Amino acid sequence: MNKRLDKNITLFFISPAFIIVFLIVFFPLALSLYFSFTDYVLLEKDTGKLIGLNNYFNLINDQIFYRVLLNTVIIMSIAINVEFLLGLGLAVLVNRNFKGQKLYRTIILTPMMISPAVVGLNFKFLFNDLFGLFNNLLFLFRLIDKPIAWLIDPALAIFSIIITDIWQYTPFMMLILYAGLQALPREPYEAALVDGASSWQIFTKITIPLLRPVILIALTIRSLDIARLFDIIMIMTGGGPAHRTEVMGTYVFRLAIQDRMFGYGNAMAYISILITIAFVAYLFKQLKATKLER
Repeated sequence: MNKRLDKNITLFFISPAFIIVFLIVFFPLALSLYFSFTDYVLLEKDTGKLIGLNNYFNLINDQIFYRVLLNTVIIMSIAINVEFLLGLGLAVLVNRNFKGQKLYRTIILTPMMISPAVVGLNFKFLFNDLFGLFNNLLFLFRLIDKPIAWLIDPALAIFSIIITDIWQYTPFMMLILYAGLQALPREPYEAALVDGASSWQIFTKITIPLLRPVILIALTIRSLDIARLFDIIMIMTGGGPAHRTEVMGTYVFRLAIQDRMFGYGNAMAYISILITIAFVAYLFKQLKATKLER
């Protein structure tokens, strides 16, 4: 009887939490999924009729959709790899004991604390072709003889976004890898030193294998972040020129809000979710394989 009473009391207290989660998470998801099967256009009458999978089939024939996927892959491939290499190097450096270590660590983490909107606005001015700092420095060192239109040139705009993302999120990668380095056991290192292993051998044969689960977690988090990248792109380029910096997050916003094709935009959102889930599932599979090897 007491157990049943305790169970009822527990249900009574946690039921509001379930209701809140349902209203905030599951209900909007279900509603957006429903809209993805309709022709609903914002602020237009006689729309919202069920059209089945037409929105999804239209995406398959949408050339901008493939451009958006390619842009996302390019940003993800370059930015995450550079952030990982820089973050790993900084984490190894900060992990050593030296004078001013805490101050150095704080300075490195500063970009991560700044709002993406502020970072995007600052870098928009830095990359400005007329009065931006980067062009002025290139002129100063006589590396160019005419301004470079970083944010307007179709070939360079995406690299401006990548540079900005690397500047802001390398500290995040460093922070995760530094935490992983701090948690590594000391016994393998002591045994390697006794055996006369070099610093490079210790790093490649002990540190990297032991750090692999942390690396996969860091890559997973940053992959999810880039998949929903929005603030920096919308402020710096707005997805242009000619959709060359458009990614999944900005394209969903453009379709659903700016172009008011709410049903089509929700279909794009769910395609993005499926792609992200597939990628994360792959990374978790790699993480599980790593644990089994250990």
